[in-house]
Amino acid sequence: MKKLYIETLGCAMNERDSEHIIAELTQKEDFRLTSTMEDADLILINTCSVREKPVQKLFSEIGVFAKKRKEGAKIGVCGCTASHLGEEIIKRAPVVDFVLGARNVSKIRDVLDKKGAVEVDINYDESSFTFGDFRNSLYKAMINISIGCDKQCSFCIVPHTRGKEVAIPADLIIQEARKAAQSGAKEIMLLGQNVNNYNDNGRDFSDLLEMVSEIEEVERIRFTSPHPLHMDDKFLELFANNPKVCKNMHMPLQSGSTKILKEMKRGYTKGWFLDRAFKLREMVPDVRISTDIIVAFPGESEEDFLETMDVIEQVRFEQIFSFKYSPRPLTKAAEFENQIPKEIADRRLSTLQRRHNEILDEITDATKGRVFEVYFEELKSGGRVAGRSDNGFMVMVEGSEELLGKTKEVLIEYPRRTALHGKVID
Repeated sequence: MKKLYIETLGCAMNERDSEHIIAELTQKEDFRLTSTMEDADLILINTCSVREKPVQKLFSEIGVFAKKRKEGAKIGVCGCTASHLGEEIIKRAPVVDFVLGARNVSKIRDVLDKKGAVEVDINYDESSFTFGDFRNSLYKAMINISIGCDKQCSFCIVPHTRGKEVAIPADLIIQEARKAAQSGAKEIMLLGQNVNNYNDNGRDFSDLLEMVSEIEEVERIRFTSPHPLHMDDKFLELFANNPKVCKNMHMPLQSGSTKILKEMKRGYTKGWFLDRAFKLREMVPDVRISTDIIVAFPGESEEDFLETMDVIEQVRFEQIFSFKYSPRPLTKAAEFENQIPKEIADRRLSTLQRRHNEILDEITDATKGRVFEVYFEELKSGGRVAGRSDNGFMVMVEGSEELLGKTKEVLIEYPRRTALHGKVID
């Protein structure tokens, strides 16, 4: 059998795309997975293009792989960067054998033996394609519920790499979730660019969550990423009241300034975001809210930045993924005037991260002595096992593989920013 090595950059949707690729090649072709690139007959890089650094990393990795690969090994580039650069990748790096876009994952077997193949059609619809079954974890399953994005956020390249939004039929989603649950995955993660904008012939995302929760073997449901614009009362009430839906909400803020949000074409205001966050905190007191924030968007004044800091103070996010604005090709914001100088961007990002670390320390310290129900899913070094609480805290305890796939009560003894450390008490 031939050996496949795959490196995945970027989001959970890329991780799921990689699982689909692995399934297609190991179940329908004569490949088996290897963790050693030097042994591989096929090397794949599944790329991200949301920010500039992953794109730069792609060509660096291609160079490393070209030098270290064994004789005759092929190199393929997949994912979002493949979608927007296409054949330019092969021009810049002739060692690459083929390029496969993020919307064309189902064509992986078609390009394997076609030197110079470029499949990057962002209008290709594979929403009903039946992939082989492969998952990196036996204990949780990621399931795509939609492909692409209909939003036109001025900073975001995703609509240009993943195409227009298409809902995967609800019946196929439920079929996949039931199959995963029956094979041992007690936690289901639903994936989409804007999951709560889902609509399949009148069935919305709240309806879909209810359908998944009716699968007896499913114990926990998570999802990413919802859009604040679509956080209506029906959605929040389902989130709060369905016991199988984990109480961890990702709310991508991007900016706390209504003026900047308008320039970003986010579709909501600071007031709307705060209203949804406060309602969420009121309905689910133990909810853990995470967010994405971009600082130094073109035209962001000091007052605009302080509006973002104000939202951080009011909401007190349990987790923030924060970045300096990165101009991306094909986006409107890349053409905007008033790009923010690097030194100002660096200062704002540092200010934000420093203050959030202070808030995070307060939140983390308050978990000491608390008891969380933790679903264990991963072995760690040093005889430890990791899992997540219902509301999304990473929790680690001493233990072995006997804990995997089980939910246990854990007393937190040593809380840290990156993980809460404790002991099993049931």
